[in-house]
Amino acid sequence: MAPWRMAAVVVCATLGSAADAADRAAIDLPAGSVGEQVLALGRSTRTNIVVPDARLWARRVPRLRGRYDVAAALVTIARHAQARVEEVGRNGWRLVALPAPRPGRVLARPARPIALPVLPQETADIVVVASKRDTRNSDFAGQFASVPGSDLEFGGVGGTDRLAERLTSVASTYLGAGRNKLFIRGIADSSFTGPTQATVGQYFGDLRLSYNAPDPDLRLSDLASVEVLEGPQGTLYGAGSLGGLIRLVPNAPDASRISGSAILGGAATMHGAPGVDAQVVANLPIVADRLAIRIVADAASEGGYIDKPLLGRTDVNRTRIAGGRAAARLDVAPGWSVDLIGIGQRIRGADGQYADRDGPPLSRSAAVTEGFATDFRQAQFVVSGMIGGVHMRSSTGITAHDLMERYDATPPGGPLQLFAQANRTRMQANETRAWSSAPDGSGWLAGFSYTHNRTRLTRLFGTPGALQPTTGVVNGINETTLYGEASLRLLPGLLTTGGVRVTRSVLDGEGEDLPESVRLTSLAIVARRSQTIVLPSASALVDLTPRTQLFLRYQQGFRPGGLAIESESVRRFRNDRVATIEAGVRSGGLGPFDVAVTVAHTSWRDIQADFIDGSGLPSTANIGDGQLWTIEAKAGLRVTQALRVEGAASYNDGRIDDPSTIRLAGLITSLADDAATARAQLLARLSQIPNIARVTARAGAVYRRPMGASRDLKVDAWVRYVGSSRLGVGPVLGQDQGDYLDSGITARIGMGPIGLTAGLTNLTDARGNRFALGTPFATGKDQVTPLRPRTIRMGLDAAF
Repeated sequence: MAPWRMAAVVVCATLGSAADAADRAAIDLPAGSVGEQVLALGRSTRTNIVVPDARLWARRVPRLRGRYDVAAALVTIARHAQARVEEVGRNGWRLVALPAPRPGRVLARPARPIALPVLPQETADIVVVASKRDTRNSDFAGQFASVPGSDLEFGGVGGTDRLAERLTSVASTYLGAGRNKLFIRGIADSSFTGPTQATVGQYFGDLRLSYNAPDPDLRLSDLASVEVLEGPQGTLYGAGSLGGLIRLVPNAPDASRISGSAILGGAATMHGAPGVDAQVVANLPIVADRLAIRIVADAASEGGYIDKPLLGRTDVNRTRIAGGRAAARLDVAPGWSVDLIGIGQRIRGADGQYADRDGPPLSRSAAVTEGFATDFRQAQFVVSGMIGGVHMRSSTGITAHDLMERYDATPPGGPLQLFAQANRTRMQANETRAWSSAPDGSGWLAGFSYTHNRTRLTRLFGTPGALQPTTGVVNGINETTLYGEASLRLLPGLLTTGGVRVTRSVLDGEGEDLPESVRLTSLAIVARRSQTIVLPSASALVDLTPRTQLFLRYQQGFRPGGLAIESESVRRFRNDRVATIEAGVRSGGLGPFDVAVTVAHTSWRDIQADFIDGSGLPSTANIGDGQLWTIEAKAGLRVTQALRVEGAASYNDGRIDDPSTIRLAGLITSLADDAATARAQLLARLSQIPNIARVTARAGAVYRRPMGASRDLKVDAWVRYVGSSRLGVGPVLGQDQGDYLDSGITARIGMGPIGLTAGLTNLTDARGNRFALGTPFATGKDQVTPLRPRTIRMGLDAAF
């Protein structure tokens, strides 16, 4: 028998039960190379497929059309390419070229199927979708993490906090769901949500979720994965990716079958109120193999655990979240598709989740309600396909994001005072790009993007029920960008990449609700300016051994400036810019042990950050220049086929080594008559970049074991230490926070399509202090944000 026939028989026999159980999908892959077909198959089925042999990658194969499961499609491709198929985990495959048969040699049919090697899923050579040109992780020069959506949903659907639990490089403030700021790799500016653009780019598919608004905290429901690229990522993603980016990769509608799932859970919190959560997913074909819709709906009510004795209320900080999305995909022609996506989420927080630092545990001595509300909506239109060997994708979207917050502003011993702030953001964006990738990692990318964003920040102040407008500000920006990147394998073990991004930004802003005394002066309350920013990048990836790689990378990033409120006037602040050079080594991929270590140095000019102004409210300014050293290490070990353990640690040393003399002088004047003493105190507080712990560490273990023909057990346990950090810059915001230990364990017993889940978080019932701010009028010396007390959750999930 011919070698390829023997390979097909062996693979089909080995994969028999899996292939029979899998649902077949409509597949139409045009004739071309093996590489082109497996890339298209991997994208359409969310499957990791590796072709390590460049000659096999380039072999021509005929068109593949019909209804196949992944295994059958790969066997067909392998038959025409004279290759064999190997399974590498639950969702990974490898094609290996068959040796040429010797003349006259007769190959006999084996008496029984030969077992294929089954390796853990995490060893598969996955595709880095966030690279924008389908780069394999073995060809990506930089720190990259991909968390499967099933892992993030394990134990119930959550928000961005699930990502921070798993990655030491991701940090967050803790004002509450839908109002936090995220940080990656120690690039943090401030604790407040003001006119500054975020340091982390957040994307759903190819479009950003926000510009200078807080993390919308979308529920991580029905996702293929969440990707985190450490920054800066200025060449590919432009403004607002100083620290990196977080990209949500959704599961696409499937026109070949009806499917769905549901999750229902209930939780009990010690010292607090109970909660409940639910999720429903439905995939519905409309026109067989051409048109389908996918609907996701989720809701949660998170029980409160903070008391307010002066109001006579307990567990005041209940948070209700409801949202979902709908997507439709139409295959308009072979290789071309159109997607329509709508996303919506509504969050209502009854009160703040912070407590008095020196008061009774889990209590706050405020006599007003400090609730918040956030609404997020986004619509996307996406067209993608291929022209010859070139991939094309164009994404257009509109976004509306509204946030309202209330803060206690009562002075000590004074009458009740309330401060309310509303942030209204509207954004339109488009990105269109073309790219081509080769099996050896070389390739090119060219793109265009346009973003228009306008944010209105309004403020009210006064007694409850009689709030009066106070100074507000409007910031707008139009960004037009051309960018490109190319990779070339100069030597068999050396892959080099270079890129550049050119952005033209037009900024405008104006003050609103200004006092009469300010309007009659010559102070500028309107600003408009334009600037052109060029962001280069370069990297090199060296194969030290077949399983060990060294990478070097240089990248820049920036954020535009704008207008900020200070006391009763409006003032400009400049754009800031970072430049990072990093080196890393990673090893693993086929054995039981894998490790990665990265060292990065960042130079940060004209840092945009927030401080407390003379009226006690947050304001924004350029506070100076800084330097940041980051060391990250992570390792994993598969102890047995069922047990994997892993650990990670991040060290960040951020310093503001050249504080702005103007800002320094202003703060000293407002602090003390003794300028020398004030200067020394202030410099000590300014020296550390805020909100970033010097040390963050995590350890985890995952245990999976079959318990019969249709039963299985999975246990996921973790512990995370967050070191101490400072709330913000300056003497008022320089209070300590952090230095706590968080933990959790979740177990699931699967019984065919149904699963039972039990989980426990904050095992030690630690209080901790995640974030030393609840209201800017009390500042960090008076308040803490404790961890949610020990919570147990029981859940039921089902799939069809």
